[in-house]
Amino acid sequence: MTWTAETWPIAAAMLPFPGLLPDGTAKQDADPAVWAADLAEVAGAGFTAVDPTDSWISVAALDAARRAAFLEICRDLGLSVPAISTSRKNLVDPLRGPEMLAYAHRVIDCAAEIGAQAVSFGFFGALTPAQLATTWFWTAQGQPLPVDPETRALAVERTRELGRHGAEVGVEVALEMYEDTYVGTARDAVAFVEDVDHPSVRLNVDIGNLVRLHRPVEPWAEMIRLCAPHAGYWHLKNYARMEDAATGTVLTHPAPLLGGTINWRAAIRSALGHGFASPFLLEHYGGDGLGVCAENQTYLRQVLAASLSRAAV
Repeated sequence: MTWTAETWPIAAAMLPFPGLLPDGTAKQDADPAVWAADLAEVAGAGFTAVDPTDSWISVAALDAARRAAFLEICRDLGLSVPAISTSRKNLVDPLRGPEMLAYAHRVIDCAAEIGAQAVSFGFFGALTPAQLATTWFWTAQGQPLPVDPETRALAVERTRELGRHGAEVGVEVALEMYEDTYVGTARDAVAFVEDVDHPSVRLNVDIGNLVRLHRPVEPWAEMIRLCAPHAGYWHLKNYARMEDAATGTVLTHPAPLLGGTINWRAAIRSALGHGFASPFLLEHYGGDGLGVCAENQTYLRQVLAASLSRAAV
């Protein structure tokens, strides 16, 4: 599919909207009018696409009538659904791995049913108590993934299984890069996706997840150089990263795409040069996340216009 800078699918993340109502009711079980109120804010911010990330509601877990209601709300608001992301549904969780795999298959079927082009999965689990207790969860240690070769091989096989399913129904599978997982560094991510060796499986090159860490990480440009040839459905966000070489101190803070450490103009140009042709998702933590994402969309479309024009010369 060929898109222009104006038509490229750029979805808003639902991260700014909690999955619970003030009384503790899950929005998953709420009246569709509650979903409509959140989605109206997304459309009002200038978005024409949304990713119903399952930390907000799981569209794949809705019954047929409620899924139809969700889609009707999106249509009425002029919102397409180019992709569906899962959050903290570790495909090889020691206790719930088979359950997460079965859920991932349902997400793929749901994506095909509603016309979404891509799904995003990962190997990161629920936030730990220490992460929940701090301002920015990435500053505390998350759940480590088993390092034994048997579990990694299982992860490869389950991902390949999802890739085969995606290919059957025309849905791309993207693996979200995340620390301390099999796709937790650029080199590990490339090695993993090459071991999976399925054309429907790509990398969600969400390098913001890595740049924000308060520890040494690969330079962002090196991550892009290695991962851009494998890029699929892509979560974009940025962070200001400050490093004190004398003490080893690292501090990070969420930033707009234009103002953080990652040069997204260079990163996107590199990906387009490798034939990137998947939707984008915009994310931001803290403050007015939706407002920042709205400004990021304007910037991203400017970058796409310049990069596509340059490629056409």
